[in-house]
Amino acid sequence: VENALRRLAEQQHHEGRLLSVKERLATVAAAAREMIRPSVYGQAIIILVYVPLLTLTGVEGKTFGPMALTVIIALAFAFILSLTFVPAMIAIWLSKKVEEKDGRIITWLKKRYEPGLDRAMKRPTLTIGAGVGSLVVAALAFTTLGSVFLPQLDEGDLLIQSLRIPATSVQQSQAMQVPIERMMSKQPEVQFVYSKTGTAELAADPMPPNATDMFVILKPRKDWPDPELPKEELVSRIEGNLAKIPGNAYEITQPIQMRFNELIAGVRGDIAVKVFGDDFNQMNRTAEQIAAVLRRTQGAADVKVEQTTGLPMLDIRVNRDAMARLGVTAQDVQDTVTATIGGRTSGQIFEGDRRFPVVIRLSEAQRADIGLLQQVQVPVAGGGYVPLSSVAEIKVVDGPNQISRENGKRRVVVQANVRGRDVGSVVADAQAAIGSQLRLPAGTYLEWGGQFENLQSASERLKLVIPACFILILLLLYGALGSVRDAAIVFTGVPFALVGGVLLLFLRGMDFSISAAVGFIALSGIAVLNGLVMVSSIQDLIRSGMSREEAAHVGAMQRLRPVIMTALVASLGFVPMALGEGAGAEVQKPLATVVIGGLISATLLTLFVLPTLYARFGQKVIEKPEHYNEEHEGDDHGQTFVNNLA
Repeated sequence: VENALRRLAEQQHHEGRLLSVKERLATVAAAAREMIRPSVYGQAIIILVYVPLLTLTGVEGKTFGPMALTVIIALAFAFILSLTFVPAMIAIWLSKKVEEKDGRIITWLKKRYEPGLDRAMKRPTLTIGAGVGSLVVAALAFTTLGSVFLPQLDEGDLLIQSLRIPATSVQQSQAMQVPIERMMSKQPEVQFVYSKTGTAELAADPMPPNATDMFVILKPRKDWPDPELPKEELVSRIEGNLAKIPGNAYEITQPIQMRFNELIAGVRGDIAVKVFGDDFNQMNRTAEQIAAVLRRTQGAADVKVEQTTGLPMLDIRVNRDAMARLGVTAQDVQDTVTATIGGRTSGQIFEGDRRFPVVIRLSEAQRADIGLLQQVQVPVAGGGYVPLSSVAEIKVVDGPNQISRENGKRRVVVQANVRGRDVGSVVADAQAAIGSQLRLPAGTYLEWGGQFENLQSASERLKLVIPACFILILLLLYGALGSVRDAAIVFTGVPFALVGGVLLLFLRGMDFSISAAVGFIALSGIAVLNGLVMVSSIQDLIRSGMSREEAAHVGAMQRLRPVIMTALVASLGFVPMALGEGAGAEVQKPLATVVIGGLISATLLTLFVLPTLYARFGQKVIEKPEHYNEEHEGDDHGQTFVNNLA
């Protein structure tokens, strides 16, 4: 559109009159043909930039894949319309005088831009050095950024899991949960609470009877005594109150966050350290040592080891010497214990067509009485009975509560949540501490899971795909510009665009996440496109006979308006996302922050550093292609376009 308007204004000025419809169509067709080459390559570059997002899998793929596909489809159709429908509408509707004049804002910007551009081009070493210096500053700032998989959503509510010893019954869990509910209901920020203990008959979320999930529904912030109270401080206060109620281990999280962690990693915490091995007792000891290290790590909270032991079990060990002496067989002991504790079917009861087995066994109170079990009579071979205690030792021992396996190996999980820090920093500190303080037994090894595992997986995939994409972008730039040097100059827009994104993340105190990475990917396409448009203009001026330095200066002045408009429109579209405070805004903010900050630095690069680089390192002479005169005169192609429309 910008090029068509400029061409119409020039043609009207040259003819000294208003143009006819056919003349306008011919002029617009020529202007459209001028833009086909940079437009095709520019759109291909932007589409190519979004391809890495289509390779993401898991949660990140489900989150950003549809966005990338939507952008690619929209760009393809927009490109078709921009070269067909839009030029025709410009030629038909703009029947009055078209003047190529800048608005007040662009005029004001040009007056201040030209002196700055002159100074930048007269001091190329200083200008390029300033650009390189900004890259160094951004690199240092990036090293201070934390890393998370996705920013933590503020769901507005809390979920508190209470865990008791494995032998706790549902009734005992309910009795122990009541004081917790009463305490939470007294919090001024809490609207109401409700709890779920154990597993329902048809539940998709299996839980033992000693575990309770309590959902804490908070009031709207405006109804809090202190609406400015950070949620972290509220959680800390709740933790202090919960510590006063004994008999429970607590984990404080959010409903969706808990389910999210459980689905992606199999545990409810943000971080999971999986201990694999063969010796179960040794694995438990190692897990407890790791938990102790995590508790000393800043930012780790709600550290706990998977409950694998502590389940009371009745242990009956037969004395074979006594059995041989008294004439008791192992089968007799087995049958007696089975009938006494497990029960034995002795008949059936009929109710109409239904039949129910009759099972005889000791009552629950009798089965829990060790002294009574010791007196259970066992038959002997010669007739008569002896007490069970005379042929076996009976005692209650702590047995395994559960034995988990992953990929065929026994596994014990140590899990923790992260508060006040980013996941990446907490994991890095914990890994360093475990590596220096613990020596793993032979046959035991660790794997880190949770959100950190997803972050690593996505990062490793992007490390492979993004460089390949950048190589293809360089090839496209070479195809568009016909010069390796010019393509490299345009490609400098990518690192300079990252400068603004990194610095704005740093200034806003945000962590690097997959959301921010998606912002950097989108940003690189816009940065390259702006550079491509400007360098294409500079090349045209060199073909027309200008020197390299003069063409760089004039081309930069000519492309000020489209560069500013591109950056302004794109950045304004992301402002609501960057400043949003609603539900889900935490995921959008890093992406928008990166794009806005990157557009600022990329625009400064395109307007100051890129012309300076081209004046210093660009091509001095560019041969005119065979179709160059035709494209710029526009007569033959324009007439063909008019005839096709007719």
